[in-house]
Amino acid sequence: MSVRQLVSRIDAGTPAHRDRAVDGLRALALMAVPAGHWLLGGFTLDGDGALHNASPLSAFAVFSPVSWVLQMLGVFFLVGGYASVLSYHRRPSTTGAWLRGRMVRLGRPVLGVTAVWALMIPVLYAAGVPEDTLRTGAKLVIQPLWFVGVYAVVTALTPYCVRLARRLGGWAAAPLIGSVAAVDFLRYGPYADAVPSWLSLLNILPGWLFAYQLGVCWGQGRLSRRGARLLLVGGTALFAVLLLAFHYPASMVGVPGEARTNSHPPSLLVLALASAQSGAAVLLHDRIGRALRRPVLWAPVVVINLSAMTILCWHQTAMLAAAVPASFAGAVPGLTTDPDSVGWILARLAWMPLFAALLVVISRYARRFEAPWDSTGSRATNARRAAAGLLAAGFAVFALRLA
Repeated sequence: MSVRQLVSRIDAGTPAHRDRAVDGLRALALMAVPAGHWLLGGFTLDGDGALHNASPLSAFAVFSPVSWVLQMLGVFFLVGGYASVLSYHRRPSTTGAWLRGRMVRLGRPVLGVTAVWALMIPVLYAAGVPEDTLRTGAKLVIQPLWFVGVYAVVTALTPYCVRLARRLGGWAAAPLIGSVAAVDFLRYGPYADAVPSWLSLLNILPGWLFAYQLGVCWGQGRLSRRGARLLLVGGTALFAVLLLAFHYPASMVGVPGEARTNSHPPSLLVLALASAQSGAAVLLHDRIGRALRRPVLWAPVVVINLSAMTILCWHQTAMLAAAVPASFAGAVPGLTTDPDSVGWILARLAWMPLFAALLVVISRYARRFEAPWDSTGSRATNARRAAAGLLAAGFAVFALRLA
């Protein structure tokens, strides 16, 4: 089958009621994750040949606005809330059964990548890969998986988000941004020295639930274009004030050596960006939908959405598949050299197509972890699941340096 025939077949097989704009927004937000990690994540090579994490933002703070474009988790949670509420209303049985199905779909790919890495680590170590490189790789692999855990929690709150949307409309998200603002005032304001460091963890749930709640409101038809304009203008204004008047860090991702970070846990700046992105997404919905009526644009959106969890779980492995072998060759520009020069940036841009190609190859085999489990419940099936669970737990212990 030719590419043109495949594109036409995908377009013809799409139901008329499918919301192409929402799928397009999800695909865009999803692809921003590997693009951000590949572009803003580098390595340094120590004297023993081991790789360690580094970031070009440490040397090039002027490129921080790039992270504003690539930090699209607000859009991801927005469309996640939108899709979840539609799925929730179409659930064939109980809420519990619906939620279990969603959790299993999220958990299978995570279990797959962590179990495979648990098997790979001793093999790579025996092949001569330094332990520090393996720990660096494990940290990178587990880094995006926090998102799955947070997403699972907010998905479990969908019934409550629906009730709030019915009562308050788009204003249902207002208490969440207020909560994050209060915590930020305590940890960055005049009483910061007296506030325990763990207080920032209180921002994790409301920080990421904010955009999800907006998505639920949108899916319920309770977020109007007027509300979207308010989100866009208000979010943009708040973002500017926090940067210029309150001196929030400009980078939306963590920078090694910096005392403050916006994303872990989310600060008010993250919610301001999510607000602006959400407003823009709602306002552009119809225009995006019309553009995706073109089969040549719609086909890649379908492919990306079908492999969403695979891309999320394995994109760091694709980068490591290039960097780890390169570390044996010494200083390879853009891969194992310090990310502190314009030359590194140009070299990294040149390497990114290779990362993408490696991800495609890996996805061909890793997508099986997104497939439904065998429902027979045989002893062999249960044994494989138990073994995968133990391997995943072992990998988590190694990655988090618990052992």
